[in-house]
Amino acid sequence: MPDTPAPPFAVQRLDHVVLRVADLARAIDFYQRVLGCAVARRNEAAGLVHLRAGASMIDLVALDGPIGQQGGAGPAAEGRNVDHFCLRVEPFDEAALLAHLARHDVPCSSHAKPLFGAEGTGPAVYLRDPDGNPVELKGPATADRPGDAPAGGDAP
Repeated sequence: MPDTPAPPFAVQRLDHVVLRVADLARAIDFYQRVLGCAVARRNEAAGLVHLRAGASMIDLVALDGPIGQQGGAGPAAEGRNVDHFCLRVEPFDEAALLAHLARHDVPCSSHAKPLFGAEGTGPAVYLRDPDGNPVELKGPATADRPGDAPAGGDAP
């Protein structure tokens, strides 16, 4: 492989992820009520809503809106928008987290499992949003440090 110069920048964190959704109102309700995200901005003409997720954003695009129509069919069992995205949460109280999801009738993994992420290996729980997009909720690292594991993360 030829020697290539390093890019003139360093990636800091996930800025945003964009999800195409079948029912914009239902998706907004889920991300607000279940995950505690807040609407930061709306672009009604584009069928786009930006949600604040800590230091990052989750953008929701209506499938029937101008942007959503460009992506073809929506997420389904045969195809998804993304494999998954991960939200780092604090505190990570497994019992409280699982009880919260159960109160909202959100199916999820039955217990946290240790997975490698940006901060190292820490507990994680998987769930799906109303459109079937997999979401990982991850707690603080309990082992490893970034760069300690081989390239490629753990998959759901």
